[in-house]
Formats: sequence, C-alpha cells, structure tokens
Amino acid sequence: QVQLLESGGGLVQAGGSLRLSCAASGLVFSNVAMGWFRQAPGKEREFVAAISGSGRSTDYADSVKGRFTISRDNAKNTVYLQMNGLKPEDTAVYSCAAVTRGWVPRSRYEDGYWGQGTQVTVSS
Repeated sequence: QVQLLESGGGLVQAGGSLRLSCAASGLVFSNVAMGWFRQAPGKEREFVAAISGSGRSTDYADSVKGRFTISRDNAKNTVYLQMNGLKPEDTAVYSCAAVTRGWVPRSRYEDGYWGQGTQVTVSS
C-alpha cells in the first residue's frame, strides 16, 4: 500500500522560510518521480516543483523559481521542498505526488499517488 505523508507546514511571516517533507512508503522510491503541488482557497491545484527518481532532474513553476528548492533523499524515502522568500500568495495546501516512472510531464502526476497535504500560511 502506497502512502505519502507530508509535514512541515505552518504559519510564517512574509520573507520567511519553511521546509516541507514528504515521506513515502510502499514504493521503490528511487524509481519514482516526485512532485509538489499546491491549492489555494477558491483556486485550482497548481504545479510547484518536481524531481526525477535519481534526483538529477528538477522542474519548477515560474512563480517559485529562485525561491523554492526541491530535493530528495532516496535512503530515507523522502522528498523535500525548501521554501525561502515566502509571499502571501504562496499560502495554500501543499501536497506531494508520486508517479512510478523516473520522470514524467507535469500533467502525469494527476494519475499518480497523492498525500493529504499540509497547510502553509504566509502572513503579510
């Protein structure tokens, strides 16, 4: 049974930082592409960042480039999202997703496994 468990969300002031974690189980983690997505109230879910199974390839939404960094530790079956320079518009529920391929287009995550999400709130 595949499980994804996010942690690390919280309330932070604008300009602050948070690091989200997503711990995976039930997968051969090094063969799995991982993504982070977010959904703000009243808005559609949007792509944030993704990383290949090997960790050598990454992809970022334009809105977070230069501020967020995705990484993974395959020995710990965990993917991270380091978020710096947070803005109020980053406020959302952040969810991780997994696809059992080494690398996939952003749209393919819809068919993958999803965690429940963690709330990130950035105050101005």
